Amino acid sequence: MSDTPVSDAGLRRDHGPLKVGLTGGIASGKTAVSDALAALGASVVDTDVVAREVVAPGSEGLAAVREAFGDEILAADGSLDRRRLRTLVFADERRRRELEGILHPRIRRRTFEAVNAADGAYVVIVVPLLAESDFHELVDVVVVVDCDEATQLERLMARDDHDEAEARRMIAAQSSREARLALADHVIDNTGDRDALHAQVTRLHRALLAQADTHNTN
Repeated sequence: MSDTPVSDAGLRRDHGPLKVGLTGGIASGKTAVSDALAALGASVVDTDVVAREVVAPGSEGLAAVREAFGDEILAADGSLDRRRLRTLVFADERRRRELEGILHPRIRRRTFEAVNAADGAYVVIVVPLLAESDFHELVDVVVVVDCDEATQLERLMARDDHDEAEARRMIAAQSSREARLALADHVIDNTGDRDALHAQVTRLHRALLAQADTHNTN
């Protein structure tokens, strides 16, 4: 797969399967929802997975990041040291935008290729920063996985071993809960238990199948 950037014409609403943008705040449960939809037969493209692929060892993307940021962003085995890179760009807007300029076109290209090759009735595109980007304009349906901030904070601290101050900074760096919900066509409330979540996902899947039937016949 080439890493050459392409325009947004690579992903079109009127081409291919129904495109479902799945988003939510950090530690809201996006992966649990996308995994459940995949088990029900949906095609899933996770942009976090794509982001790791474009900077894999030996990739052109990693070479471009290394050229811009130096050898200090490499781990001992030659792979990208993500934590070190995050530290470098976290408090420096100019450097963050430089990194985004390197990675985002490559991530979008690979995402578009995967979406256009999907063969399910609909394809779920997991985009953590959908509300912060224009990605919502490129999908047919937006699904938001939602939970209150206290639940989000507790899960993030338990999952990634962050202290409370760091976890709060990470949550604050994202778009607000209200901004995400304003974009939603469907909302999954992930404050309950696993059974409650799967019941909602099953209802969502049925609704998306119905929308896909309409989309695919137009």
